[in-house]
Amino acid sequence: MDELDRQLINALQNGLPVCQSPFKTIATALMLSEEDVLARLRRLLDSGILTRFGPLYNAEQLGGALTLAAVKAPTERFDNVVAIINAFPEVAHNYARDHALNIWFVLATETPEQLPIILDAIAEQTGLRVYNMPKIKEYFVNLKLEA
Repeated sequence: MDELDRQLINALQNGLPVCQSPFKTIATALMLSEEDVLARLRRLLDSGILTRFGPLYNAEQLGGALTLAAVKAPTERFDNVVAIINAFPEVAHNYARDHALNIWFVLATETPEQLPIILDAIAEQTGLRVYNMPKIKEYFVNLKLEA
């Protein structure tokens, strides 16, 4: 990742301009071509430096619900438990933790009523207790990469 990549990532975190050619607008601000911006973005995604590029929706404002959950998966069942959890389309993402609760995952549902149903289904299918850790307070962390 070079300096222009850092500048591009920082610019994209401010949101895309609402216009006919948002990448061209960003390119102009960075003194790049639109093609270079798109190629850099593709390279950052393909290399895994960026894992995702897309809109971020506030599920709660759209009538849905979000929660952080975790399970304590036995080492010998870890991959199987991850596969079961990942099979639920409501699972936004998950990650392994070096902790007694070693699989953490985020659920996003279309309605608040669906949340306990999905949590119960995951518990039933994995045979494990699912720890629900709903958000109490929301924090916005604005990551900016140093130049």
